[in-house]
Amino acid sequence: MAERNELMDKIVSLAKRRGFIYPGSEIYGGLANTYDYGPLGTELLRNIKDLWWKYFVQTRSDMVGLDSGIVSHAKVWQASGHVAGFADAMIDCKNCKARMRADHLLENYIETTDEQERAELVNQNLENKMFIEALSSGKVEGLSIEDLETIRGILSNQSKNPLRCPNCGKNDWTQIRKFNQLFPVQLGIVEGEGGMAYLRGETAQGIFINFKNVVDSTRVRLPFGIGQIGKAFRNEITPGNSVFRTIEFEAGEIEYFFDPEASNWEELFEKWKSSMWEFATKELGIAANKLRWRSHTDKERSFYSSRTEDLEYEFPFGFKELWGLAYRTDYDLTQHMNVSKKDLTILDPYSNKKILPHVIEPAVGINRLLLMIVVDAYTEQGTSAGGDEGKRIVLNLHPKLAPYKVAVFPLLANKEELVDKAKGIYDELKKNFMVTFDARGNIGKRYLYQDEIGTPWCVTVDFESLDDEMVTVRDRITTTQERVAIKDLASYFSAKLQ
Repeated sequence: MAERNELMDKIVSLAKRRGFIYPGSEIYGGLANTYDYGPLGTELLRNIKDLWWKYFVQTRSDMVGLDSGIVSHAKVWQASGHVAGFADAMIDCKNCKARMRADHLLENYIETTDEQERAELVNQNLENKMFIEALSSGKVEGLSIEDLETIRGILSNQSKNPLRCPNCGKNDWTQIRKFNQLFPVQLGIVEGEGGMAYLRGETAQGIFINFKNVVDSTRVRLPFGIGQIGKAFRNEITPGNSVFRTIEFEAGEIEYFFDPEASNWEELFEKWKSSMWEFATKELGIAANKLRWRSHTDKERSFYSSRTEDLEYEFPFGFKELWGLAYRTDYDLTQHMNVSKKDLTILDPYSNKKILPHVIEPAVGINRLLLMIVVDAYTEQGTSAGGDEGKRIVLNLHPKLAPYKVAVFPLLANKEELVDKAKGIYDELKKNFMVTFDARGNIGKRYLYQDEIGTPWCVTVDFESLDDEMVTVRDRITTTQERVAIKDLASYFSAKLQ
């Protein structure tokens, strides 16, 4: 666990130092669970979103896009069940007043408990099947408040290793209770129920309430999907771990609609699993041995879902959910149809049958994708320098994702002819690629800086370039160098980015 924490600390430090992720409102002491994205983080996010959109929307004939509003009518969230049921189980430390999610607290405790302690806990609670199941699985998500409180009581009251606050180390807890995650907003200048709305807790509801609009204004036919990337907001307490879980995040969600009598939902489900896996491993370049599927238990799964699976990634803090896939049946459209009193069925043009489609939903946090990509790409390699300077930090990002594709250098910054030549190449390449120019320090340090931010290739202009119109191109991963004609650089990099 110590090694995992050390790795995460290194990644968080790199992310801030090199302009990927900054703590939110830092000059005012920070704001918990909020982050800002620096120049490189902004580019990486944009590249991820562009790839997601191209793969799941642009290149598919059965998909269309949507961009629904962030603020929506209160009845949207009443109909969806979020107002009544969108809540986390929270617990407070009475000593330091720290508030945290009860399920995360209990799961982290179970994860760090050794086998001998677990065996003793089992022997002491043989009649409590719920507790033993939670202890063996390491999962408590989906359990009732009463069950969570029972587990909390058992772990708090044991004398050998009681449940302690990760902030102050005390074992003094409030009872577990529910805490709604929706952000209410007041519209207009007069307070009152009539002006109440909500920031969206998920982008999916914007798709459901616009379902009929999309059908009526386009030529889509079942089965088809609606994809959306956008901000969502959840007023929740997070366990840290950088941008893994924040109160403001970007989601990439798809609602795939189909006639349950004409399509087999299990076959569609498996196809979406394959697409998600392929996107993660091939498009994003993630190591397959760091990914796994996990099925939700009956208690954990939402009541309206017939099947839910998570694609998980092994972060330094353990395997955690990256991407969810759920068969939501016709729950959402039915709810909105009942509350709005609007007919959301569609007419099959061939059979003249009215259909209320069922839905399969793949939903991913774009910010989690970014964190996964940075974690997966982070490597430390030895160099010939030796000592502390002999450690080369490299972000082995997929070239399609790298914030900068190419860095252009003059060999020496004080030679005007080299600088002018390098700037000319930079100006030409940036018409087609994200390119950076760097003339600071010696050439070796410039290479190491570009390695840290994941730039795949560096172009160096030297004195020979003035005569032969060729430059040295260095590869980030292998550090090998080759001479390439200046006139061929654009096509050279385009070929590598295919």
